[in-house]
Amino acid sequence: MTKNALVTGGNRGLGFEACRQLAQQGFKVWLGARDEQKGKEAASKLQDEGLDVHYIFCDVAQPDKVDKIRDEILEADGKLDVLVNNAGIFPDKKKTILDVDTVTFEDVQLVNYFGPYFMMHTFVPIMIENNYGRVVNLAAEMGVSSAMDAPMAGAYKASKYGLNALTRLFAGATRRKNVKVNSVSPGWVKTDLGGEKAKREPEEAMEGILWLAQLDEDGPNGKFFRDKEELEF
Repeated sequence: MTKNALVTGGNRGLGFEACRQLAQQGFKVWLGARDEQKGKEAASKLQDEGLDVHYIFCDVAQPDKVDKIRDEILEADGKLDVLVNNAGIFPDKKKTILDVDTVTFEDVQLVNYFGPYFMMHTFVPIMIENNYGRVVNLAAEMGVSSAMDAPMAGAYKASKYGLNALTRLFAGATRRKNVKVNSVSPGWVKTDLGGEKAKREPEEAMEGILWLAQLDEDGPNGKFFRDKEELEF
C-alpha cells in the first residue's frame, strides 16, 4: 500500500524539495501551503514531473483549521504515514531579543513552535492507532542550548529550542509504538529563509529528511540530526 506524507510550507524552498523527493521515493504527497494559488502552482509543477503530489490548504498558525486538514487526508487515504513540519518564519535575524517586538515574538512562536505542536497533537494519535508513523521536525542548530548566550535572533532561537523539546516529548508518548518523532537540521540552505549567501542548495539538505521519513522500526526516536549525524540540544 502506498505511503503518504504531508509537508507543511510545501510551496517553496525546502518544503517544495521535500515534496518532490518524497514523491520520487514513491510517496503520495500532500503539499501543504497557506497561499492557495502558490500551493496549487507548486503542486501542478510537481505533477508535471509525473509525481503524485496534491495541494492541501495548511496554515499551521490557524489551529482551528487543522481538523479540516486531518479530515480531508483521512477521507482520501484513511491514514497519514509521514508528517514533515517544515513551515517556519525567521523575521528577527539580526535583532537581539530586546529589539524584537512582542507581536513578532508571538508570531514566530505561533508558526515555528505551536504550529508543529498543533499538527503533531492532531496526527500522532492517528499514527499510534495505525501503529505506523514518522514525524520529521525542521529544527535548527541555532536553536540548541549552546547558542542561547548570543542574544541575536532570539525569537527564532526560542522557537526552535522549544521545537526540539516538543520532539522529545512526543517521542516519549510514542514509545513502544512503531511511530518515530525526530528533528533535523537542514544546515544553512539557499531559500527565502536562509538567504542567497547560504552554502547549501535545498537538494543537499534532503538526506536527513528523507532518512528520518523512512526509518525502520528500530530507528531512533526523539533525537536531533544533521545528515544522519546526531546533534546535542
